[in-house]
Amino acid sequence: MFCNQIPQIFLSSAALLTTSAGIAKLSSVSSLLAGTVQYVPFWKTALTPAANSLVLAWGRKATARRAEAYANRHQLPLLRLEDGFLRSVGLGHQDEPLSVVLDDIGIYYDASRPSRLEQLIGMPLTPAESARAAALLARWQSARVSKYNHNRDYSGVLPASFVLVADQTLGDASIAFGQASAASFQLMIEQAQVLFPQHTILLKVHPDVMAGKKSGHFDLAELQQQGVVLLAEDVHPASLLPHASAVFCVTSQLGFEALLWQKPVFTFGMPFYAGWGLTTDALAPPARRQPVDLLQLVYAALVRYPRYLDPESGQCCEVERLIDWLALQRQQQQRLPAELYAVGFSWWKKYLLRQFIRGSRLHFVKEPAQVPAAARWLSWGSRYPAAAGQIRVEDGFIRSVGLGVALQRPLSWVFDPAGIYYDSSVPSLLEQILIQTDFTAEQLQQALALQQLLLQSQITKYNLGSRSWQRPVEKKVLLVPGQVETDASIRLGSPQIHSNVQLLAQVRQQNPLAWLVYKPHPDVQAGLRKVGQTENLAQQYCDEIVLAEDMAHLLTQVDEVHTMTSLTGFEALLRGVPVYCYGQPFYAGWGLTNDWLPLSRRQRQLSLAQLIAGALLIYPMYFHPKSNGYTTASNIVACLAEQRKQEVAKPIWWRRLLEWYLRLSPF
Repeated sequence: MFCNQIPQIFLSSAALLTTSAGIAKLSSVSSLLAGTVQYVPFWKTALTPAANSLVLAWGRKATARRAEAYANRHQLPLLRLEDGFLRSVGLGHQDEPLSVVLDDIGIYYDASRPSRLEQLIGMPLTPAESARAAALLARWQSARVSKYNHNRDYSGVLPASFVLVADQTLGDASIAFGQASAASFQLMIEQAQVLFPQHTILLKVHPDVMAGKKSGHFDLAELQQQGVVLLAEDVHPASLLPHASAVFCVTSQLGFEALLWQKPVFTFGMPFYAGWGLTTDALAPPARRQPVDLLQLVYAALVRYPRYLDPESGQCCEVERLIDWLALQRQQQQRLPAELYAVGFSWWKKYLLRQFIRGSRLHFVKEPAQVPAAARWLSWGSRYPAAAGQIRVEDGFIRSVGLGVALQRPLSWVFDPAGIYYDSSVPSLLEQILIQTDFTAEQLQQALALQQLLLQSQITKYNLGSRSWQRPVEKKVLLVPGQVETDASIRLGSPQIHSNVQLLAQVRQQNPLAWLVYKPHPDVQAGLRKVGQTENLAQQYCDEIVLAEDMAHLLTQVDEVHTMTSLTGFEALLRGVPVYCYGQPFYAGWGLTNDWLPLSRRQRQLSLAQLIAGALLIYPMYFHPKSNGYTTASNIVACLAEQRKQEVAKPIWWRRLLEWYLRLSPF
């Protein structure tokens, strides 16, 4: 469903043509317009296009003149595109737009003539539309989004009382189109000082101006002498706007966002949001702009005028979906420090780390000694001893279709600054979450919904194997999942039992009449990790060894799971299967398992929903392979279910070759 209805009337059957190679290269624009954009180079502009063609131009840039001339020559309708007011995570040279505005009349920032947006702002709202606009205001503020969302929040101390003044770079096209000039900026700063004499004037300066790369509109040294405070950091507007007493701008979008935060706005040009009785304007508005209420502006600018693209589905979506997605990107990016060192990562994990760490500056070094003093640094698992500033990285609990050791791309990782979840000798971030979090009703509902989704989708950590094994009816069936015996989770999380055969012997001793099923670890079974030293004796203690079976299916066939620290125990809890722990995995000690070695630190009794919320909703970071952005656990489950279908239907040949190679030298 498309949000902006009016351009859709003639887009639905049109051939989309452009004289701009840049527009044609933007795959997101083709998706947003639901059609293929065809590039018309200059040597083909004389050729007669199809009668139902439509010409696309980017705003009023110089390149748009060629499109205008082409449309006029062939008497075709012209549609102007621009970035939407809620665009992307990164800047234009980093990320393609996730929203565009379409205008068949003019373009929103050109106040010299009408635009489609002006007409939409003037339209009355139904009660349902007003309610949606009001909800959008609240959602925008709660999500703390902006047009671009790559910057971190301001980390300094803001003045107690301040007004925010927005500079713009010299030559910004929106200034002239907004009927302003360099003199408008001087008037703006003077009025801010006159109207708010008891407030600090906080001037938002473009970082390139402070660096000397571009020019602004002020003598910064002179303003500092007058007591104006300069803010040149690239900080997120949502960390400034809620605290400002008022916002002064010429044509900057910061003024529109200030209105979304319901702040007083003073304008010194004629941007699209001025002249409607919502701002205090230095210029007289065009006669075609008459007073409206804020909800009309919000609904027109965020619902009717733009189109939005869901980064995960690749389909058009509503503004609320994109707000939520961008909010998640910001939240996850700020979980880690702005500057990080990564120590000893392989080439494969370096590639993945760059994707997971999108909001930090990342430096790769070979050894911990190369990390500067007081810097924060990342290491994989328990490869290095605990040290100051260290953040350990590991696979999450819903990982991939296939094995990590076979270089299957992980869709979740955990970043733990306290310890790591499988090391029970010290508290981990996950343990702290489970002990300290006051879980909300919403989190618990999400946890239970995720549990049901996992069960319905039959998703586990690796999602491998067939689903044909059936239990013996007359016996009590116990499952013992094998583990890689050299794995750190045994060394650090199972103080007394250290091998699969030791575990099998213990389980057999306690359950002499049960039907004991042993499933070797998938990495060992695939020949990618070494078999345990005595694992060939497993048959002496179990009744059956099961190999190529999907764990989700297997758990529906057994009565109990007995494990050292295997994640299978957690997956069994999700499915209501009793679990006996002989080590101290992250899910033990909370009153949900039968524990051989209780851990004194874990005194809180958790519900299963609380455990799921901590371990699957809060602790990990999830990364969507299509959007190349952060996502939620439930979206990853859906993604894995789809990947599993594709893998079964058509295995990737190069991955099979890689697995064969790795079997020659398992590690």
